[in-house]
Amino acid sequence: MMPTDAELVARCLDGDEEAYRALVLRYQDGLYRYALRMVGSPDAAEDMVQLTLIKAYRSLGRCREPDRFGSWVFRILSNRCKDYLKSRQGRETAIPEDWPDPGGDPSEGAERADLLRRVQHALLELPPAQREAFVLKHVEGLSYEEIAERLDVSIGSLKMRVFRAREALRELLGGAW
Repeated sequence: MMPTDAELVARCLDGDEEAYRALVLRYQDGLYRYALRMVGSPDAAEDMVQLTLIKAYRSLGRCREPDRFGSWVFRILSNRCKDYLKSRQGRETAIPEDWPDPGGDPSEGAERADLLRRVQHALLELPPAQREAFVLKHVEGLSYEEIAERLDVSIGSLKMRVFRAREALRELLGGAW
């Protein structure tokens, strides 16, 4: 049986470094996907996730709800991404390694890669709050309830952010969306 986040946090606070490693393995992929979609740069996303995980480790004693470690560390990363975007550093577009599908038709792969580039560029044009809500809902596939817990905002507010993001993407992408 897998230990809960609260159990792992308690073990970390008792000096068990392997327990933190388990938390990192549990959350790092999702954190990276989120950071990549928010900032568009694989290198920046990787750096942000690493810095977030270090900060979380150093601040673990201040995690008030250890059973919600995932939401807590996500908020740290979310704030880091927003700070990065405010500083207007790096606006490159990232293409995940699995795009286009290497086993598919090359012409379809090129079309998919082009569409993905356009979508990623359009995502970077959205205000950070809309981008964040859209990515969590439509890229990560989280429910509004899960997103509300992570971002500490109302479901109604999230639905409006996602709606506005979709409308903005439709306008930015024209017929491709």
